[in-house]
Amino acid sequence: MPQTSMSQHVTPLDAGSHIVAGGFLGTVPVFALADGQVVFCEGESKIVAAHENGGILMARCDGERLVTGGDDGRVVATRADGSSELIADEKGRWIDALAVRADGAVAWAAAKQVRVRDAKAEVKSYAAPSTVRGLCFMPKGYRLALAHYNGVSLWFPNMAAAPESFTWAGSHLDVTVSPDARFLVSAMQENALHGWRVSDHKDMRMTGYPSKTRSFSWSAHGNWLATSGAEACIVWPFQSKDGPMGKGPRECGVRPSRVTQVAFHPRSLVVAIGYHDGWVMICRLTDGGEILVRSMPVTDESEAKDVAISCLAWSADGARLVYGSEDGSAGVLDLPLS
Repeated sequence: MPQTSMSQHVTPLDAGSHIVAGGFLGTVPVFALADGQVVFCEGESKIVAAHENGGILMARCDGERLVTGGDDGRVVATRADGSSELIADEKGRWIDALAVRADGAVAWAAAKQVRVRDAKAEVKSYAAPSTVRGLCFMPKGYRLALAHYNGVSLWFPNMAAAPESFTWAGSHLDVTVSPDARFLVSAMQENALHGWRVSDHKDMRMTGYPSKTRSFSWSAHGNWLATSGAEACIVWPFQSKDGPMGKGPRECGVRPSRVTQVAFHPRSLVVAIGYHDGWVMICRLTDGGEILVRSMPVTDESEAKDVAISCLAWSADGARLVYGSEDGSAGVLDLPLS
């Protein structure tokens, strides 16, 4: 259990409904809600009906926009001033995956159809071999990673060549890439991760999870990958050319509750951890120190499912941490100045 607490530096917030995702637009915390609304929760709350005729399934924040995908088939970008822009309308087909890029590009998937809109609003499309469940932009070049059945594909939207395939049997639900672009890692339907070294497609298996990994986060320099899916934050080493192969992971924040969200600090070897029972902790990888951010009195598992942490995000400067839960309760931690 953590020996110190920062709960006195937390400002409680109430988003009013199930929080799907969240982040910061500038320094202002913002949440995407399952009922289709985007809520700004600082000072006087501001509500934007981003999806008036549907719910939000997922969202991605790039610091300037919160991009949401809904069961109405719409992809909408909401900015800090409350304005919204319709990026795409897939005519009622659910948005299954989203990705954003710092230059303004947005990618989305509806079933097998993947589209990407660049910073100049030019849209390119690709029909994947099966339903795409995860998307992410590669950090180098204008290239997109797609997670689907039996593997991951790397697609250059501006090239006519077929996407590069990274194959592994099974259903791949999400994908992430290391900040140095050396490794691809997917979360699978089975309780495991699968990775590839991009240069030569060398496979790497990361197993032993009691449940599916639905959240992962890279450390600033890409040496560590934090993951959810166990009663601890499982952190895999990626310093060497072989990634985690032959090496055991580290465990942080061990508690009798499943980890649901993880978020590495943008500058330090510090990882924020959210749990199924509503707790939030911060752990330092350098010395294993644990700091409590939020605790909950709930002990009954049937009650805990309604307070599970559903989003964690740091501000760009690392001075603030926002969390949100399935019951709409949330908070912002302002790190004390040292």
